[in-house]
Amino acid sequence: MKQMKPKTKKVLNGIKNVIIVLLGNFFFALSVVIFIMPANVMATGITGVALMVNHLTGFSVSIFVAVFDVAILFLGLAFLGKRFFMTTVLSTIVYPIFLELLMRIIPEGFCLTDNVLLNVIFAGLSVGISLGFVFRAGSSTGGMDVPVLVVSKYCHIPVSISMYIFDIVIILMQAFLHTTEEFLYSVILLIITSIAIDKTSMLGVSKTEVKVISSKHKEITEAIMAELDRGVTLLSSEGGYSGEQTQLVLSVVSRRELPRLGKIVKSIDPDCFVVITSVREVYGRGFTSDKSYKSYEIHEKAVANKSTVSVKTDDTGNGT
Repeated sequence: MKQMKPKTKKVLNGIKNVIIVLLGNFFFALSVVIFIMPANVMATGITGVALMVNHLTGFSVSIFVAVFDVAILFLGLAFLGKRFFMTTVLSTIVYPIFLELLMRIIPEGFCLTDNVLLNVIFAGLSVGISLGFVFRAGSSTGGMDVPVLVVSKYCHIPVSISMYIFDIVIILMQAFLHTTEEFLYSVILLIITSIAIDKTSMLGVSKTEVKVISSKHKEITEAIMAELDRGVTLLSSEGGYSGEQTQLVLSVVSRRELPRLGKIVKSIDPDCFVVITSVREVYGRGFTSDKSYKSYEIHEKAVANKSTVSVKTDDTGNGT
């Protein structure tokens, strides 16, 4: 099968990421307009500051966000460099535009439900999912991300901790404008948003790492590559009690492929020792990049029996 040219693939990935960032910012703005504002709860980030200013002065939320985001974008350029600037500029432009358009299109006071808890739950989910996809596209929403990253860079504070500090400060700034109940709802909103961002950012990325210790490691290696079409790495190992030298079979598969791999391994060596670990992220050939087959040949007999294969691996022991 003819592989796509690297330049063409790069262009298509760029277009896909731009579309994801646009959709993410649109649904982020929509969530603010139809869930957060009607529920009158506190938001974090620059949106929370904008809502506070709007409550006190009546100043436009979208204009405040636009002015603040542009100013802080150039602050990010000065302290964090051009790379951050390029990954943030699109969100900086489109988010306040979407916010203003939706506030004009959707009638003031419109809400899907009068139940504050439902608004908070769906606001947290929709905001978290929207921002999660923006982050997956390698972009940033700008705004309060900039001071968070600057503090992390120059004060050596973990990003997660500095982000929570800024979120708490912004919520406390708005506390005097809200009731105790609204404050508690805002805490729930923050928690749900954080969880949704984390889950969405890792969606479809997590895989399963399988380590197999067996005297029949060669047969297991060949079967995994032939039947699952997954790469395998062999690691030298030694039995702690017996001192026997053997090979540890290491492979990474999807959760859907795990039961099939278990059956393959057990059918070859019922007494093998298997360790299964959930892997948070996987990068590389066969996962985040196309498979590139480095000449392992499957004989007609292997195709018929799905068990015996002749394998030629590269220097690392990978079949794919």
